[in-house]
Formats: sequence, structure tokens, C-alpha cells
Amino acid sequence: MKKSINFQFQAQYSVSHEPSFQEKEIWLVLHGYGQLAEFFIRKFQGFDSSDRLFVAPEATNYGYLNGFAGRVGANWMTKHEREIAIKNNHNYLDLLMENLLSPYQDIPKINLLGFSQGAATATRWASRWAGNVDQLVLWSGGFAQDMPLEDAREKFYQTKLSLVLGDRDEMISPESIEIQQDLIKSLGKEVKKLIFRGGHEIDSEMLSIILDSSD
Repeated sequence: MKKSINFQFQAQYSVSHEPSFQEKEIWLVLHGYGQLAEFFIRKFQGFDSSDRLFVAPEATNYGYLNGFAGRVGANWMTKHEREIAIKNNHNYLDLLMENLLSPYQDIPKINLLGFSQGAATATRWASRWAGNVDQLVLWSGGFAQDMPLEDAREKFYQTKLSLVLGDRDEMISPESIEIQQDLIKSLGKEVKKLIFRGGHEIDSEMLSIILDSSD
């Protein structure tokens, strides 16, 4: 007979600088499968400023990337106990944002970027988070197929939505693009599509364009 128990859990996250709580905007950036937050946030470090804070939560499921030793990566979920992992992700991100935002007298603009597996995680969480996301960027990934569309339509009503894809991304299939097109159609919301020259990666030139448009 299988049972479950709740307990306190410690999770890690990385920031681009020590928050001053005077920042005008926060970018919550969710890494992809097999990555770690401390390395993922380096993709954004060159765009850090006194007005802009990047926060990279680290997924709480870990595994060796090859065999039984060597480099370790984190992931947001696997097919095993998937629903529990999703619930844990929501609780984790809710608490992180609550702790992060509580010292601010003026709540900054909240932007959310999900890369690869982090994109689906971002859409699931943001579509039911109590706060509001000003801009949602799905990079080399897309909307979660199990995201409640009614919740998403209401939650993303005033959210600027963008899909970013490399023209040589070997991880994105024509079938997955078609699924995303159907989801976007069902969502009934304009989604800006951006293409850069490259593969399954964060492209600094495209990132600069996106960040400039958020100012």
C-alpha cells in the first residue's frame, strides 16, 4: 500500500546580484532538462543591472547526466510521479516569489522565461499563480499540453507572450510545432514568434532584443 507524507524541503536558486529591492523588473528564468541554475543564469549575467534582477530557480530532481558518476543535472519532472512533481514545482515557485517580493515597497514588473523543459513548467505555474506575469517568453519549448486553457486565457489576458526558436533546433520536431500552433489557437491570444540562427540554446543577440523590448 503506497502512502505519502509532507515535509519541509530545501531548494536552491541563483540571482544575478544581491537584490536591492529597488529593481524595476524581475526576470524569473527556468532552466531546461539536465541543467543547473548556477550555470544557466550565466546566460543572463551580461544583461544584469541595478534595475533588472534575474532569478534562476533550480529544479529539485537530480541525476547523473551519463551513467553513475560525473556531471549532475536537474530536471523539473519525469513521467514517474509526474503530478506530484508538478504540485511540488508550484509550491516551490509560489514560496520563492512570495519571499522574493515581500521586501519590495513597489512591486517590480514580473517577467518569466522558460527554456526547453522549463517552458512547460513556466506555463503550468504562471497560469495558476496568484500574481501576474507581465511578459512570458517560451524559449526552445512551449505551452504545457495539460495546462488548463480556461485558466490560461484569463491569466494571460494582459500578458505579453513570445515563442523563441532556433532555426536549427534539433530538439523541436514538426509535430511539436503543430501541437503548439493548435494550443495557441485554442488560447485565443496573440503570441509573437521569434526565430534566431542557432540550435537548442539561449542566443545572446535574440535575448538582447527581447530584454530591450521589455524596458
